[in-house]
Amino acid sequence: MPKNKSIFVCQECGYESNGWLGKCPSCNSWNTFTEEIQDSSMDLKKKNVFFDVKPVNINDIEVENEERYSTGISEMDRVLGGGIVKGSLVLVGGDPGIGKSTLILQICNSIKTNSKVVYISGEESIKQIKIRADRLGVRNPNLLMVSETNFKAIQVVCEREKPALIVVDSIQTMFNEELSSAPGSVSQVREITAGLMRIAKTNNIAIFIIGHVTKEGALAGPRVLEHMVDTVLYFEGERHLSYRILRAVKNRFGSTNEIGIFEMKDIGLIEVENPSMLMISDRKENVPGSVIVSSLEGTRPMLIEIQALVCPTNFGMPRRMATGIDYNRITLLMAVLEKRVGMQLHNYDAYVNVVGGLKLDEPACDLGVVGAIASSFRNKPVDMSTVLIGEVGLTGEVRAINQIDKRVIEAARMGFKNCVVPAGNMKAIKQIKELKEINIIPVENVVEALSILL
Repeated sequence: MPKNKSIFVCQECGYESNGWLGKCPSCNSWNTFTEEIQDSSMDLKKKNVFFDVKPVNINDIEVENEERYSTGISEMDRVLGGGIVKGSLVLVGGDPGIGKSTLILQICNSIKTNSKVVYISGEESIKQIKIRADRLGVRNPNLLMVSETNFKAIQVVCEREKPALIVVDSIQTMFNEELSSAPGSVSQVREITAGLMRIAKTNNIAIFIIGHVTKEGALAGPRVLEHMVDTVLYFEGERHLSYRILRAVKNRFGSTNEIGIFEMKDIGLIEVENPSMLMISDRKENVPGSVIVSSLEGTRPMLIEIQALVCPTNFGMPRRMATGIDYNRITLLMAVLEKRVGMQLHNYDAYVNVVGGLKLDEPACDLGVVGAIASSFRNKPVDMSTVLIGEVGLTGEVRAINQIDKRVIEAARMGFKNCVVPAGNMKAIKQIKELKEINIIPVENVVEALSILL
């Protein structure tokens, strides 16, 4: 009988080695290798398997429309691309205490289906889940609770109940007794995720997996975990703040740029239907360094306030700090202001902040950042009723952006009177029929824009 072989596996990326290594050659992480026993008898069984696979002509394949059902939460449906797809495998990750289990439990209560929903918890007992369910007002008669960590037992429950939705909380607590490694290891996570995927595809059951994240903010476990599932959602936000953002970073059935915004309250997570009003509601009047930009998250336009503070430095090297926006982008735009506009910023500290905890990564907000920095430097406020939209190039030009119609319509809907846009977008703006009572100001470069704003 062959002996079992011992291998060492990196718990960050899944790299395998015959011996222990201090530093992983794949992901460069230190002290992440753990020993796992490889069962040789399983390899012998696999060698004797015979497969008879017949290929199918692509023109003979009949495809029906994707079967979806609503979660009952419009923000969640938006991020998923219209609802839950039957047979899909969805991974939800986020920091501890951010509200992942609360969100999924609310989905189990409001989901638009008459079939059973099974909630499998490996971290809490069913009585602990019941306490949270009572606080959230969960009363779905089709919701079944299971407290189990053995994957074989979970398979039996799924085959017997045949639910429409299965929730696994969390994947790091589940184990397969055929593997000798501990729960949460790379082998366990990879094997159990593959088993859940087979259950989802074979029985046409949607499965939600809740996953932990590392201290760097990435999902714990091997990267192959994200490749195996159909959808990867990140639940973001500060635990000490009330607002949460649900972001799709992978979605085989919808856009990967959509976000959903929630507010954490005593009764659970409440949808924020008008995020533009939320982001600009506390804005102070006539304050230098504050501007409004129109950003696009997926298909949703949002008005966001950008604040800047520019003050003389007390050291030889001025400080540059950015929150919610790329630091390198701030440095680049300040260089444009120095070279093309003539602002002597090399002796000034600069601090830029995106209000509300959002992260802006699209270049359409460049003109807003430039306007906020220039406003603070000259100590002149930008008109409260003006929205800035545009990308700034290294030569100081304001370049055209995509989907200008949605951005301008959102600004008009929120009652803004002026909208500074790139001159290259004027042809598309003239075709917008919904525009009323808003003045469109086209600009070609940064100097022209600042002469209008300040």
